[in-house]
Amino acid sequence: MEEKVRDVLELRRKSKEVKRHFIVMRVLALLVIILILLISIAYAISYFYDKFGSFTVKVNKYDMVHQGLTLSETPEYDRSNAVLNANIVYDMTNISGEDIPPNVDKINGSHNGDSYIAYTFYLINSGDDTISYTGEMNIENVTKGVDEAVRIAVYKNGEKTVYGKTKSSGMGKESDCDSEFLSSSVVMRTSGEKFKAKDKDKYTVVIWLEGNDPDCVDAIIGGTLKLSMSFKITETT
Repeated sequence: MEEKVRDVLELRRKSKEVKRHFIVMRVLALLVIILILLISIAYAISYFYDKFGSFTVKVNKYDMVHQGLTLSETPEYDRSNAVLNANIVYDMTNISGEDIPPNVDKINGSHNGDSYIAYTFYLINSGDDTISYTGEMNIENVTKGVDEAVRIAVYKNGEKTVYGKTKSSGMGKESDCDSEFLSSSVVMRTSGEKFKAKDKDKYTVVIWLEGNDPDCVDAIIGGTLKLSMSFKITETT
């Protein structure tokens, strides 16, 4: 009788161990699935950030809805846009600013070269009021110090200004630049006054690595730079 009781208890113990093992395996399998999903989501975010994050233009959505400030890749537009994304160039190599075509601001939308990003867009007052606006270009992310050698040319209605980071020695702007970055995170600011209904300001942004910059060295290979340019209304008349 005692032997039968021991057998029953042993079977129950083994049954509990099997159940415990089964539960542990299910939990582990669930954790593996969750980990795979998290890695996939992180990869997807990284992929799309890299794909679309190189240069983004945006207007304040409130200003777009209530005052009619909108963006377009062409002077004629059929719908309002609050955000535009430029195509990027993978594996960009350094060039001289003199290699940029002289007509780079004559083409609408994305028109990249092999080693530079070029994007033309229009800021349009699609509302009825006369307004004033400000715009600011920001560095959202930078790796490997690639911003030390980057150049950013901004054409506003055909007028060109080249921006670069202050010399690493701290001794002012680079010789090929018209202006220094305003700060470590702000490239430049622009503005428009008495911007009447249906008025358009044309902007072209060109980004490249300046090969003649002393900071254009092997250490920045593989570096990335994320830029955005945002506009907002400051006054309505």
